Amino acid sequence: MQKIYCSANNCSHNKENICFANRINVVGKNSDIESDTCCGSFLDRYTYGNLTNNVYDEGDPCSCLVCKVNSCKYNENQLCSLNSINVSGNDAKLYSQTNCESFCRE
Repeated sequence: MQKIYCSANNCSHNKENICFANRINVVGKNSDIESDTCCGSFLDRYTYGNLTNNVYDEGDPCSCLVCKVNSCKYNENQLCSLNSINVSGNDAKLYSQTNCESFCRE
């Protein structure tokens, strides 16, 4: 099972809703709600191209979830403790237009 289900279809790391970045950074330091969070690793496919074939030869999905959201209850020493997360951002053009849907305030 993939660690990240991602609906940011415009992201260079996204292939069929699976993230293929080597790691992602969820940011939004002291967020109160999920819309205050975002995927800092988002890269617009139209600017950066499709990177899913360049990241890993084996095609391994992302498994490293760095969490810089201090107010999230799943943040354990800046790593996400969840087995998987959902990232939204359909039609996003900037990383700030994405959200970590799995965010839960402490």
